[in-house]
Amino acid sequence: MKIATVIGARPQFIKASPVSRALAKCAGIDEFLIHTGQHSDEAMSAVFFREMGIPGPRHHLGIAGLAHGAMTGRMLESIEQVLLREKPDWVLVYGDTNSTLAGALAACKMHIQVAHVEAGLRSFNRRMPEEINRVCTDHISSVLFAPTPAAVRNLEDEGVAREMIVLSGDVMYDATLEFSRAAEDQSRILADLALTSGQYLLATIHRAENTDDPARLLAILAALGAVSRRLPVVLPLHPRTRKAIAALGHLFPSTVTVANPVGYFDMLMLEKHACIIATDSGGVQKEAYFHRVPCVTLREETEWVELVEAGANRLAHPGDAQAIIAAIESALAASREVFSRTDLYGSGNAAGEIAAWFSRRN
Repeated sequence: MKIATVIGARPQFIKASPVSRALAKCAGIDEFLIHTGQHSDEAMSAVFFREMGIPGPRHHLGIAGLAHGAMTGRMLESIEQVLLREKPDWVLVYGDTNSTLAGALAACKMHIQVAHVEAGLRSFNRRMPEEINRVCTDHISSVLFAPTPAAVRNLEDEGVAREMIVLSGDVMYDATLEFSRAAEDQSRILADLALTSGQYLLATIHRAENTDDPARLLAILAALGAVSRRLPVVLPLHPRTRKAIAALGHLFPSTVTVANPVGYFDMLMLEKHACIIATDSGGVQKEAYFHRVPCVTLREETEWVELVEAGANRLAHPGDAQAIIAAIESALAASREVFSRTDLYGSGNAAGEIAAWFSRRN
C-alpha cells in the first residue's frame, strides 16, 4: 500500500510525526510526504522536522504567502501532478488548513481514497476558513479518524455513515507524551527568556480574524498589556501577527516578552511551565490541557467543546479587552480539579490505531 501524506503547516508536522513513525513499522506500507510549503521557513517548518525526526518530504511544492483562493488553487494543481506520477492508493491529510483541502480535492478528483485525521471538528462558524476546509474535507473522505466522541457525533449528524468513522483519539496527545521528556532535556527557552516556571502567561495570536481586524488585535494587546502588570507575559509572534502589530504602530510594555516563533520542544516547555495560556490556536488549547494548564481562548467559539464543558478552557471575545482580562482572572482562580479526567483525547495511542487500520487493509 502506498500512502501520500500532504502537510504544510506547523500543526500538521506535529500531527504527522507519530503517525508516520507508526506507519513505518507496518509491513508493506510505503508512506511519503508532500510538503506544500504553506509554512516553510526555519522557525515554522525545518525545526519541527529536525526535532521530531520526521522524514524529509519527497516533494516540496514551495507554495506560500498567497491569498486563500490562489494558495489552494496552486496547491491543488501541484499536488495533482505529484499524484499522477506517484499513483498512491491513499492520500492522508490532517486538520483544517488550505493544504488539507487541496490534498483532499486533488485526490478525490483522481478517484484516490482520502483519509482525514482530526475529522469531525466543528466550530459552527462558517466565516472561519478552517471550518470550510474541514467540512469539505470530511465530506469527500473515505475514512474519517475522529479524535473525540463529539467529533463522531458531528459527522453522524451530517449524515456520514458510521462505518466510515474511526474514533482514533488525538494524535497531538501522542506527540505530547512522546516528546515531553526530550523537550525537558533539550530546551533552554525558560532560561533564554528569563522565565520562572509557573509565574508567567503564555500567549499566541495568529488567526486571520484576530490579526487582520485592528479593533480585535488592539483589544487583545491591551488585555495582555494590562495582565502583564501583575503577571509577566511571553508572546511568541507568528510572522503575520508581527506584521499586523507593526502596521498598528503598537508598543508593548516591558512586562511583555516578545519572542520569535519557537520550535516544538521550546513550545512544549513554554506551555508546560506557564501558569495560564491565552491563545486563538486550536492545537494550543489541547496542549494546555495535556499539560494541565488553564486556557483562555481568544475566540467566540471553539471546535474543542469538551474543554469548555470540562472547565479547562474559557472563551473570551477577542474584541473586548475587559472580557479577556476577566476570563484570565477567572481561570487563574479556578480549581485544578477540572483536569481530573485524562481520557478526553484517548489513551495516547491514536497513531497506532490509525496505522493498524491501514495495516488491516493492506
